[in-house]
Amino acid sequence: MIRFVWWMMAVLLMTVPTVSAAAENNAAVKLADGVSYQLIGSYDVSRLNKIGTTELQEFKTIKSDLVLAPARNGVKLYRISYRTVIPEFQNRPVEVAGLIAIPDRPSASYPLLSYQHGTVFSRNEVPSFPEQSMETRVMIAQFAGQGYIVIAADYIGKGSSPAPDSYMVKESTVQACYDMLIAARAVLADLKRTTGDLFLSGWSQGSWSTMLFRNRLESLGVPVKAAATASTPSDLYLLINRWINRRTSLDADWLVGTAVLLVNSYERFYGLPGLSGAAIKPQYWQTARDFYENRIGWSEASKVLPKSIKELFQDDFAAASSLMANRFYQLLHENQAYQWRYTTPSRYYYGKVDEVITPSIGTLPVGYQDTVGGAAATAVFAGDQADHRGTFIFGVLDQKVWFDSLIARP
Repeated sequence: MIRFVWWMMAVLLMTVPTVSAAAENNAAVKLADGVSYQLIGSYDVSRLNKIGTTELQEFKTIKSDLVLAPARNGVKLYRISYRTVIPEFQNRPVEVAGLIAIPDRPSASYPLLSYQHGTVFSRNEVPSFPEQSMETRVMIAQFAGQGYIVIAADYIGKGSSPAPDSYMVKESTVQACYDMLIAARAVLADLKRTTGDLFLSGWSQGSWSTMLFRNRLESLGVPVKAAATASTPSDLYLLINRWINRRTSLDADWLVGTAVLLVNSYERFYGLPGLSGAAIKPQYWQTARDFYENRIGWSEASKVLPKSIKELFQDDFAAASSLMANRFYQLLHENQAYQWRYTTPSRYYYGKVDEVITPSIGTLPVGYQDTVGGAAATAVFAGDQADHRGTFIFGVLDQKVWFDSLIARP
C-alpha cells in the first residue's frame, strides 16, 4: 500500500507543471533570442466573473443582457518582451511586448488563442497592460477563465515599444503577431505548458490584423484550427472611401482619429514625407500630429479636430479617394486583408448599427471565399441592436462555443 501511495505521488508530480521561482515571484525571466517574461498579476474566479458581468455592462454602449460564462479557474498574467523587426524600415530590430494569460489549473494540454486587439487612442490601452484594456480583460475572462491560454501582441509602437505607431501598416503588424507567437511558445515551454489547437480572434483593427496574420500562417503551413473576427475592415481603401464620401448618421465622430493615425503612420512607415501636410487641413495639422505622437489624448484632440474625415482632409486629397489617385490610397488598396483562398474555416460577426463597420464591409470575405471555393467562411449577424462593442461581445460569446466544438478530444 505504501509503495502504491508513493507511486501515485510520483505520477501527480509529473503531471503538475513546475516553473522557476523567479517566474512565480514577479522577477523577469530571460530566455534565449531576446525573449523575457514576468508575472504581472492574476485574476481569481471572482474577479473574472466581475469582468464578465459588472465591467461588461459598463463597457457596453447599448445595453443588453449579454454576459460571459462563469469562470472555471483563475488566471495568471505574464507580460512578455521579445524582439521583432520593422520590414518597412529594412528589418530594423525593435523590442515589443505582449500578454500571456494562463489558466491557473493543471492540464495535459491547453488550446491556444491568439487575440489581436482593436484601435486604441493611447500607448498603453493594450494587452500587456490588461487593467487599461477592457477588450483584453473580456478575452481573458471568456477564454483563459475557461481553460484556454490567451496570447496577444501590443503591435509595434504600442505599449513599451519605442517605435512610432504602426497603425494599419501591413508587414509590421504581421511580423509583430508572428514573432509574438514564436516568443510565446518559448515562454510556455519554459513554464512547462503544452498547447494544442491554435485559434485566432480579433476585433476591428484587430480583425484586419488577424486576417493578415492568418495569411502568413497559412503561407508557412502553420495549422490554424479556426479564426473569428468581429467588425472586420478587410478592405482599407473601401473603408476610408466610404467614410469620406458616404458618411451616415451612425458614423462615430472618433473615426476622425483613425484617419489621423492612418495618415501619420503611413507617412512614417512608407517613406512619404509631407503626406500628413498634404492630407490634413492646416488648422488641424499640429493637433493631429500631437495626437499621433501621444503628446495629447483623444479627449483633448477631439475639441479641435472636426467631426468628419471629409472636413479633416484637404479638398483635393479627399477628392483623390474616388480614383485612388495618390500613393496613400494605393497603399490602402494594397493592404487589403481578404483576397486569397483560405484553408482555415472562419466566422465574421457584423451588427446592424455598428458605427464603424457597415455589414457590407464586415462580410466581404464571405462572398470572396464562396467565389474561389476556399474554406468555409460564414457571416454571423450579431443583431439589430449590435453596435461596434455589441458586435464584439456577441462575437466573443459565439466563437467560444464554436471553438470548443472544434477542439480535438482524446
